[in-house]
Amino acid sequence: MEPISVVIITLNEEKRIGRLLDDLVNQTHQDFEVVLVDSNSDDATRDVARSFEKHLPALTVHRMETRGVSLGRNTGASIANHERVLFLDADVRLEPEFLEKSVKELNEKNLQVAGVYMGAKALPAIQKVCYAAFNGGMFATQFFFPTAVGACIFSTRTAHKQLEGFDEKITLCEDCDYVRRASKLMRFRFINQAFQFDPRRLDQDGMVATGFVYLKANFRRFFFGEMRNNEMEYRFGHYQDQK
Repeated sequence: MEPISVVIITLNEEKRIGRLLDDLVNQTHQDFEVVLVDSNSDDATRDVARSFEKHLPALTVHRMETRGVSLGRNTGASIANHERVLFLDADVRLEPEFLEKSVKELNEKNLQVAGVYMGAKALPAIQKVCYAAFNGGMFATQFFFPTAVGACIFSTRTAHKQLEGFDEKITLCEDCDYVRRASKLMRFRFINQAFQFDPRRLDQDGMVATGFVYLKANFRRFFFGEMRNNEMEYRFGHYQDQK
């Protein structure tokens, strides 16, 4: 089974990055490297990550002076050594067979770029309903105007180079733009796998409010194009104060 470069972007994630790295330690598919790109965190994120070097020998930690989601992902992709790339946020959780099952499905479906559904395991019923709605929207739009959750996206170095990476000028939905552009050049689909992630984003901003923001953002994108001038402001890393 092919090797993977797992690119993780972080900003003040000392309380959560260890959980994800633990999940990677326990993967059934172990042929991967971890490229952690930190946006100059103010906490001990990098120290926590480096404490896993014995358990994840192919782990490297890189610090950026300038903060940015797309910049971090592009930086990680430029460092990656393997063709298959998985972009992750620091608050993602993965089941032990996630990498093994995902790579198998990606190869079977001949996908370079693919989205992954959000899992709602162990979450309250209302959150499961909302996640199901989000996933349903992503499933439906993948055929004509793809969207995706940037917290977990598969790509390849070849595709990433062809796409010229994530657009660092876009202020919101840069992940959706990435997969939309990919769908114009290659076959894009969601794979039948799921990742878990910290619901703090939805808890802090409100489930309904968050859904409305992204619905509005994608309507705006569909009719007026990508947002490069803070038309709908979004702050990278504004969840770090959540417990």
